[in-house]
Amino acid sequence: KQRIGKFEQANGGTLFLDEIGDMSLSAQAKVLRALQEGKITRVGGDKEISVDVRVIAATNKDLLKEVEDKNFRLDLYHRLGVILIHVPSLNDRKDDIPLLVEKFLQDIADDYGQAKKSIDKKAITALQQHNWTGNIRELRNVVER
Repeated sequence: KQRIGKFEQANGGTLFLDEIGDMSLSAQAKVLRALQEGKITRVGGDKEISVDVRVIAATNKDLLKEVEDKNFRLDLYHRLGVILIHVPSLNDRKDDIPLLVEKFLQDIADDYGQAKKSIDKKAITALQQHNWTGNIRELRNVVER
Protein backbone atom coordinates (compact mmCIF):
# COMPACT_ATOMS: atom_id res chain seq x y z
CA LYS A 1 0.00 0.00 0.00
CA GLN A 2 1.28 3.46 -0.90
CA ARG A 3 1.65 6.06 1.82
CA ILE A 4 1.09 9.76 1.44
CA GLY A 5 4.44 11.57 1.51
CA LYS A 6 5.37 14.84 3.17
CA PHE A 7 4.92 16.97 0.04
CA GLU A 8 1.45 15.57 -0.50
CA GLN A 9 0.54 16.11 3.16
CA ALA A 10 1.75 19.72 2.96
CA ASN A 11 -0.10 20.45 -0.29
CA GLY A 12 -1.41 24.02 -0.17
CA GLY A 13 0.80 24.85 2.80
CA THR A 14 4.36 24.94 4.07
CA LEU A 15 6.81 22.08 4.51
CA PHE A 16 9.80 22.39 6.85
CA LEU A 17 12.82 20.33 5.79
CA ASP A 18 15.26 20.10 8.69
CA GLU A 19 18.94 19.37 8.04
CA ILE A 20 18.51 19.47 4.28
CA GLY A 21 22.31 19.37 3.95
CA ASP A 22 22.18 15.74 5.08
CA MET A 23 19.70 14.75 2.35
CA SER A 24 20.88 12.25 -0.26
CA LEU A 25 21.39 13.43 -3.83
CA SER A 26 18.48 11.28 -5.02
CA ALA A 27 16.17 12.82 -2.41
CA GLN A 28 17.43 16.28 -3.41
CA ALA A 29 16.43 15.54 -7.00
CA LYS A 30 12.90 14.66 -5.87
CA VAL A 31 12.61 17.82 -3.80
CA LEU A 32 13.85 19.89 -6.75
CA ARG A 33 11.30 18.30 -9.08
CA ALA A 34 8.50 18.97 -6.61
CA LEU A 35 9.53 22.61 -6.36
CA GLN A 36 10.17 23.23 -10.06
CA GLU A 37 7.38 21.22 -11.63
CA GLY A 38 4.91 21.03 -8.76
CA LYS A 39 4.70 17.27 -9.20
CA ILE A 40 5.60 14.25 -7.10
CA THR A 41 5.33 10.50 -7.53
CA ARG A 42 4.64 8.31 -4.53
CA VAL A 43 7.22 5.66 -3.63
CA GLY A 44 6.29 2.57 -5.62
CA GLY A 45 3.79 4.50 -7.69
CA ASP A 46 3.74 5.69 -11.27
CA LYS A 47 1.03 8.35 -11.11
CA GLU A 48 2.10 12.00 -10.96
CA ILE A 49 0.42 14.04 -8.26
CA SER A 50 0.32 17.84 -8.41
CA VAL A 51 1.46 19.68 -5.30
CA ASP A 52 1.72 23.33 -4.34
CA VAL A 53 4.08 23.61 -1.38
CA ARG A 54 6.20 26.38 0.08
CA VAL A 55 9.42 24.97 1.54
CA ILE A 56 11.41 26.25 4.47
CA ALA A 57 14.71 24.44 4.85
CA ALA A 58 17.33 24.47 7.59
CA THR A 59 20.84 23.13 7.91
CA ASN A 60 23.90 23.42 10.10
CA LYS A 61 26.13 22.83 7.08
CA ASP A 62 27.75 25.28 4.71
CA LEU A 63 25.71 24.38 1.62
CA LEU A 64 28.07 26.15 -0.79
CA LYS A 65 30.88 23.95 0.51
CA GLU A 66 28.59 20.93 0.14
CA VAL A 67 27.95 22.00 -3.47
CA GLU A 68 31.71 22.26 -4.07
CA ASP A 69 32.19 18.81 -2.55
CA LYS A 70 29.43 17.43 -4.83
CA ASN A 71 27.24 16.55 -1.85
CA PHE A 72 24.52 19.09 -2.59
CA ARG A 73 22.87 20.11 -5.85
CA LEU A 74 23.64 23.65 -7.02
CA ASP A 75 20.24 23.95 -8.72
CA LEU A 76 18.45 23.03 -5.48
CA TYR A 77 20.64 25.46 -3.55
CA HIS A 78 19.54 28.30 -5.86
CA ARG A 79 15.92 27.15 -5.80
CA LEU A 80 15.84 27.17 -2.00
CA GLY A 81 17.98 30.28 -1.54
CA VAL A 82 15.29 32.88 -2.23
CA ILE A 83 15.55 34.29 1.30
CA LEU A 84 18.52 33.22 3.42
CA ILE A 85 18.53 33.77 7.15
CA HIS A 86 21.83 33.16 8.92
CA VAL A 87 21.41 32.29 12.58
CA PRO A 88 24.72 32.50 14.43
CA SER A 89 25.79 29.46 16.42
CA LEU A 90 25.32 29.38 20.16
CA ASN A 91 29.10 29.72 20.50
CA ASP A 92 28.76 33.16 18.87
CA ARG A 93 25.92 34.12 21.25
CA LYS A 94 27.20 33.08 24.69
CA ASP A 95 25.39 36.05 26.29
CA ASP A 96 22.09 34.39 25.31
CA ILE A 97 22.82 31.30 27.40
CA PRO A 98 21.44 32.59 30.75
CA LEU A 99 18.13 33.57 29.12
CA LEU A 100 17.90 30.30 27.21
CA VAL A 101 18.62 28.28 30.36
CA GLU A 102 15.86 30.13 32.23
CA LYS A 103 13.44 29.49 29.37
CA PHE A 104 14.36 25.80 29.23
CA LEU A 105 14.02 25.42 33.01
CA GLN A 106 10.52 26.94 32.83
CA ASP A 107 9.53 24.77 29.85
CA ILE A 108 10.80 21.63 31.58
CA ALA A 109 8.94 22.51 34.79
CA ASP A 110 5.75 23.08 32.79
CA ASP A 111 6.21 19.81 30.87
CA TYR A 112 6.60 17.78 34.06
CA GLY A 113 4.14 19.75 36.19
CA GLN A 114 6.86 20.66 38.68
CA ALA A 115 8.19 23.82 40.24
CA LYS A 116 10.87 25.55 38.20
CA LYS A 117 14.39 24.71 39.36
CA SER A 118 17.12 27.31 39.64
CA ILE A 119 20.71 27.30 38.50
CA ASP A 120 23.60 29.10 40.16
CA LYS A 121 25.95 31.60 38.53
CA LYS A 122 28.91 29.18 38.52
CA ALA A 123 26.89 26.70 36.50
CA ILE A 124 25.86 29.44 34.05
CA THR A 125 29.52 30.47 33.70
CA ALA A 126 30.48 26.85 33.01
CA LEU A 127 27.74 26.62 30.38
CA GLN A 128 29.00 29.83 28.75
CA GLN A 129 32.53 28.40 28.56
CA HIS A 130 31.41 25.16 26.90
CA ASN A 131 31.87 24.62 23.14
CA TRP A 132 28.29 24.08 21.92
CA THR A 133 28.72 22.08 18.72
CA GLY A 134 25.10 20.94 18.99
CA ASN A 135 23.89 24.50 19.52
CA ILE A 136 20.60 25.13 21.31
CA ARG A 137 19.47 21.50 21.10
CA GLU A 138 22.57 20.40 22.97
CA LEU A 139 22.08 23.13 25.60
CA ARG A 140 18.45 22.08 26.11
CA ASN A 141 19.51 18.44 26.58
CA VAL A 142 22.16 19.41 29.14
CA VAL A 143 19.69 21.56 31.08
CA GLU A 144 17.10 18.78 31.05
CA ARG A 145 19.61 16.27 32.47
